[in-house]
Amino acid sequence: MFGIPLFDLAWLAVALLAAGALTGLLAGVFGVGGGAVAVPILYELFRIVEVPEEVRMPLCVGTSLAIIIPTSIRSFNAHRAKGAVDMSILRVWAVPVVIGVIMGSFVARYAPADLFKAVFVAVAGVSAVRLLFGKDTWRFGLDMPSKPIMVVYGWIIGVLSALMGIGGGQLSNLFMTFYNRPIHQAVATSSGLGILISIPGAIGYIYAGWPRAAEFPDVVALQPPLALGYISLLGFLFIVPTSAWLAPVGARLAHRLSKRRLEVAFGIFLVLVCARFFASLVT
Repeated sequence: MFGIPLFDLAWLAVALLAAGALTGLLAGVFGVGGGAVAVPILYELFRIVEVPEEVRMPLCVGTSLAIIIPTSIRSFNAHRAKGAVDMSILRVWAVPVVIGVIMGSFVARYAPADLFKAVFVAVAGVSAVRLLFGKDTWRFGLDMPSKPIMVVYGWIIGVLSALMGIGGGQLSNLFMTFYNRPIHQAVATSSGLGILISIPGAIGYIYAGWPRAAEFPDVVALQPPLALGYISLLGFLFIVPTSAWLAPVGARLAHRLSKRRLEVAFGIFLVLVCARFFASLVT
């Protein structure tokens, strides 16, 4: 299968299970869906199995969105059980975020591969700078903005998340901390966005990738039953079990960490993600 030795396939399966564990842990700790971990790992997997560059990155993003569905549900439930989720923010963001995801999924059907990487680098870089070097005086305001501005922010979060294959945690964490919300509350509330983003996003990437599979009939990783559009069922099946299992563990860990430790840990993590995709853009 895939034209590579059975030993290599077994190694990849183990790597995907381990990646799932790390994805779930980080999803719970940082309130993200885990896409920032899953996308780089899937990118290497699809490179090994010789998925063409033209469709490799969107296949990673679509698969990541599918993986985020169960992970974000478990992470959100764990944070909500601790009473840390601001449901009023999620209610305002629900519709514009979903609209943004649908639009981002449509763009994915026609966008060049480098666009996905560029969005990853830009968002991860800004978020990392804010978390590692930001001060309490770096604020847009002392309270959340008016509803129209919130709606615009929600739409932006939806579009960019659909192009990055993330659950919106990086973006909403950044936004909420700029408006004086504690990092723990930002993390907890962000976990709810993963549900709003991942489900319509995954459906959109199935639609976006379906015709592309016909253009690459020799690429097994794009064909049913191993894929549905831009969603790799192989990646989904191997990553989901361990990611969903460890997401609540990460959520419990997040509430034991100090505010500064959580910010520094998340910032360092984003620097690594940013560096990985920047390197692939310039090579």
